[in-house]
Amino acid sequence: MPSLPTACLLSDSAIACGNVHMKQVPALSDAGLKMLYLADNEISRLPRGVFAGLPNLEWVDLSKNQLDSGGLHPKAFQFLPPQNLTKLKRLNLDGNRLTRIPSLPPSLLELKVNDNGLERLQSDSFRGLYKLLTLELEGDELHDGNVIPTSFKPLRSLIYLRLDRNRFRAIPSGLPPSLQELHLDSNHIEEVREGLLNKTLNLSVLVLSNNKLQEDRIAPRAWIDLPKLESLDLSYNRLVHVPSFLPRRLRQLTLHHNRIERVPGYVFAHLRPGLEFLRLSHNRLRAEGVHATSFAGLGRSLAELLLDHNQLQAVPRGLLGLKGLQVLRLSHNLIRQVPLNSVCDTRVAEDSSLVSMRLEQNLIDLRRIPPTAFSCIRAYHSVVLHPQRGQA
Repeated sequence: MPSLPTACLLSDSAIACGNVHMKQVPALSDAGLKMLYLADNEISRLPRGVFAGLPNLEWVDLSKNQLDSGGLHPKAFQFLPPQNLTKLKRLNLDGNRLTRIPSLPPSLLELKVNDNGLERLQSDSFRGLYKLLTLELEGDELHDGNVIPTSFKPLRSLIYLRLDRNRFRAIPSGLPPSLQELHLDSNHIEEVREGLLNKTLNLSVLVLSNNKLQEDRIAPRAWIDLPKLESLDLSYNRLVHVPSFLPRRLRQLTLHHNRIERVPGYVFAHLRPGLEFLRLSHNRLRAEGVHATSFAGLGRSLAELLLDHNQLQAVPRGLLGLKGLQVLRLSHNLIRQVPLNSVCDTRVAEDSSLVSMRLEQNLIDLRRIPPTAFSCIRAYHSVVLHPQRGQA
């Protein structure tokens, strides 16, 4: 083994040489080596056969170097048998200057190429990667025009795909049917067309935060019938009301930092078994935008309701029907009073399931709260009322 910088950490199966000003991968030969960590260096070239002496490598981290597609040999990670990277499972190429995906061994389970300059995805970009489970392509130059629909076709085992901080205007076509989690935060997505997600029947988590979505640009049947979609993040968009035709199996809906003025009646009524988490903080909700039927269908399922940082002038109607509610946040609104039977139904002798209720930073005169307004809440400290605006 050649000499390595003294700052490197060595063990029987691992070499870690992070941030040691290394300019090239050393010519190593060790059949026992499984992990090679070379992040935060100045490596600009990967010649062919650079890993030829390390046939049992399982994890290589080359993040935050100076690799570009010109300095990376097309066969840097693939060479003639019997000396091949047949056991490589994890490869991290984050923070380099790559414009295309290099040829990679079919053993890979995880690939990260975040924060590079990827300019296109073609039908052969992921050739042979039929075992790949996790793919991250965040912060690149990808958009609708340079990602062809067949790009993802070889990835028949993929369950996690991250495409945040690119320039997509729509959800990409041709996503693998195996996909369970899709992240598209911070793109330019303006619409969700019908049919794009028809084959991703295993999708359970979809993140579309920080885009340009409006509710009238979401097709009625865009995702309502996806049988496993349980978590949907639409925060930081341009929604004016809670979208209709939500996925039937949805359990978690994140809508904070939109322009929402209205929660339509019965908008959640078709959900089975119903939402558990509903996050509507930092919107434009007023009392008239929340109806007695706005939360219909969530009576037994909803555990967390966040309505803080809105313009509510009163405690919303319909809360008494939320029998499973544990967390209710109404802070930073314009609420002036807590009427009797708005939080606790004094006509019924049963304890509330609430363990946290926040009402601070409103306009409530605490002296005028009825003595039994919170009588159903078992722990007094569960209700936060101080401070109110203009009060110490």
